[in-house]
Amino acid sequence: METKSALYDRPDSFETAVPDAELTVRPEPAEHIDRRAVRAWRVAGAAGATITLVIATAVGFLIERLSGAWWLVAIPFIIAIANAVIVVWIIPTVRWRQWRYAVTERDVDLKRGIVVITRTLVPMTRVQHVDTTQGPIMRHYGLATVIIATAAGAQEIPALSLEVAEALRDRIAALAGVAEDV
Repeated sequence: METKSALYDRPDSFETAVPDAELTVRPEPAEHIDRRAVRAWRVAGAAGATITLVIATAVGFLIERLSGAWWLVAIPFIIAIANAVIVVWIIPTVRWRQWRYAVTERDVDLKRGIVVITRTLVPMTRVQHVDTTQGPIMRHYGLATVIIATAAGAQEIPALSLEVAEALRDRIAALAGVAEDV
C-alpha cells in the first residue's frame, strides 16, 4: 500500500489515473432558450422594480419628514431608478445570451449565469421525473419551464416555447426511462 506522500511524489499519478481520451473538453451547449424570455423577464423585473419604487417613495417621504434635506430624499429614488434599469433592461438580455442547454442520450448539459457561470451535467440515469411549468407571465408569452428532478435536487431549463418544452420533457423522460403517469 502506497503512503500519501508517495502518491504526491509520483509526477505521473494523474496522467496514469485519467487517460487523455477522458480529458477532452466538452463543447458548449448549442441550444438557446426562447427569445421571448427577454420580454417575459422584463415584465417580471418591472413588477419588482415598481415595488422597489413604492418603497423608495415611502423612505423618501420619511426622510423628508425627519430631516427636510432634499438631496437625502433623492437618494432612494436614484437607487430605485438604477435598480429598474439594471433589472428591466440589462439583466434579461445578458441572462438570455448566457443560457444554453443540450440534451443527449447520456445527459442534459446546462450553462447559465451572469457573474458566476455555472455548467451542470445531469446524467440521464439520475433523472427521476421531468415536469413543465408555466407562471402567469410565461403563459402570456407562450413559454414554459422544463424541470428535471434527480435525487440531488432539480435543474430547470427556463423560458422555452410551450411546444418545445413539452417535446423536450417527453424526450428527456424517454431517454431517462421515466414511466409516464397517465
